[in-house]
This record gives sequence, C-alpha cells and structure tokens, in this order.
Amino acid sequence: MSEKYSKINIDDTEYETIVPEGFKNRKSYQPVDPKKILAFIPGLIPEILVKVGQEVKTGELMMILEAMKMKNAVNAPYNGVIKSINVKVGENVSRDFVLIEFE
Repeated sequence: MSEKYSKINIDDTEYETIVPEGFKNRKSYQPVDPKKILAFIPGLIPEILVKVGQEVKTGELMMILEAMKMKNAVNAPYNGVIKSINVKVGENVSRDFVLIEFE
C-alpha cells in the first residue's frame, strides 16, 4: 500500500482511500455543552439584560445580538442561573463565541 493511501473500516469491510490533508487536519467533534450560550451569527452586543448570579426562566430575554441591521434576541433555553457573561455592551463577537455560561 502506498503511503498516500489510508485504510478505513466501514461495516467490517476494509477500504483503501486517499485522505485529503484538509480532512486529516479538521477540528475534532465537540459535543454541544448546554451550559454555554454561543453567538449564532457574528455581530455587535448593544444590550445585556441579565447579571451574573441572576435566575432566568426558559424564553427570558438575556441580551440582544445585532447583525446586518437586525436585532436578534438571545433567550434562555431553560431555567437556570447565570454563571458568567463573557461580553460587554458594544463588543463585537464572532460566530460560536461563548456569550453566557450557566451554572
């Protein structure tokens, strides 16, 4: 077998294939952590409506994420207590940035 080919096993059958560098260097899978609220789009934080230690209920508005002239509500996905807020008003965030963490 040439060094550029790799063996993979699918359903007890072994195959030889070329694995691209991009695939070899990909970021490994990370399961979603329900305690972390991520930015779903890059944008600006014009308003934060919660504080560390505050109890929030499902659906409660926690902050606004403004992107492309639209104000997107960031709501609590479940009942919980705010552990940390990782942004400040006026800060720009990238996609998948951790905005809020729950206890």
